[in-house]
Amino acid sequence: MSEQKTAASFASTSTYVASKELLASVNVAIALQKPLLIKGEPGTGKTMLAQAVAQSLGKKLIVWNIKSTTKAQEGLYVYDTIQRLYDGQFGEEGVDDIARYIKLGKLGEAFDSDEQVILLIDEIDKADLEFPNDLLWELDQMEFYIHETKRTVKAKQRPIVIITSNAEKELPDAFLRRCIFHYIDFPNAELMEEIVRTHYPDVEDKLLKDAMDVFYWIRSIKDVRKKPSTSELIDWINALQIGGIPTDKLREELPFIGVVVKKDEDLETIRHRTD
Repeated sequence: MSEQKTAASFASTSTYVASKELLASVNVAIALQKPLLIKGEPGTGKTMLAQAVAQSLGKKLIVWNIKSTTKAQEGLYVYDTIQRLYDGQFGEEGVDDIARYIKLGKLGEAFDSDEQVILLIDEIDKADLEFPNDLLWELDQMEFYIHETKRTVKAKQRPIVIITSNAEKELPDAFLRRCIFHYIDFPNAELMEEIVRTHYPDVEDKLLKDAMDVFYWIRSIKDVRKKPSTSELIDWINALQIGGIPTDKLREELPFIGVVVKKDEDLETIRHRTD
């Protein structure tokens, strides 16, 4: 048992720095074989976490991007009746073999894989309220039944399931009970510096400090509606490096501020504070 846990232990990668709490949550979810539900404000690395877990563990990543129109059935399989009808009209061989027209969805692919994979169900709260409940059986039992072919697809290797949510809708209690939950807090200055240096290890200390000071100052302004995210700070630091901008008056001049602030009203609010 200890060897399995060691082999499946997630650690930060060269491009993704995770807090100790996040590392612990991922590894607990892996050990308990439960889905990991990740929440956090936009830009805190929820989606990138699954990529980092796949990289760290050396496993394939399967991504199921959820939209408002997505149904749970699509993640299992779809029966392409239109293609079968089309083939029948043109005399194609094998039309009677229904299995040819069964296409596995992302969940089906994860179950059918010979190797253990990472399955990311991204932004689950975009779907309707019944969507999470419709997946309860499959995520519990790791299997589903294809009625058209009378075949049961059972996971050959239980996938590591990571689910992200932007908290646009409340998820059902029955679904939440089956998950390990982790909220990714916005990085503090110490962790943020570590994150930035994974992308730009040679960034000048003064540029990094001054840029982070302005960045966190902008985030602290109550009237700013869209708080800048980690990725926007990283892009801004890159722009400042490329532009060779002196940072002595960074707050007063706000060079390349459009990299950080994306709404007109927020820009006006910030500039008003610098007057």
